[in-house]
Amino acid sequence: QVHLVESGGGLVQPGGSLRLSCATFGSIRSINSMRWYRQALGTERELVASITTGGPIQYPDSMKGRFTISADNAKNTVYLQMNSLKPEDTAVYYCNVIATGWGQKLYDTWGQGIQVVVSS
Repeated sequence: QVHLVESGGGLVQPGGSLRLSCATFGSIRSINSMRWYRQALGTERELVASITTGGPIQYPDSMKGRFTISADNAKNTVYLQMNSLKPEDTAVYYCNVIATGWGQKLYDTWGQGIQVVVSS
């Protein structure tokens, strides 16, 4: 069993910064990829950033410039640094991790979501 623990959300003023964290817990052999998504009220969930172990970091065009994804493999933790935040960045942010467990079992796990509110 794998579960994720997200932290770092909250209320921030426009132009401010936040760093989200997502730690992976469980009996895993390796992490394949980590992604951040977000979902604003009344909209569909959208990809913010992804990082693949040994592979590229990717951002949708709409997310390039203000968001930075990084990972600490020793801690099985992925981060999302968000700068120059705008009110339209207000959303619930979700972490998604794909990991390989022992016996080649594949886990595709979502965090519980963490609220980010950008408002003055």
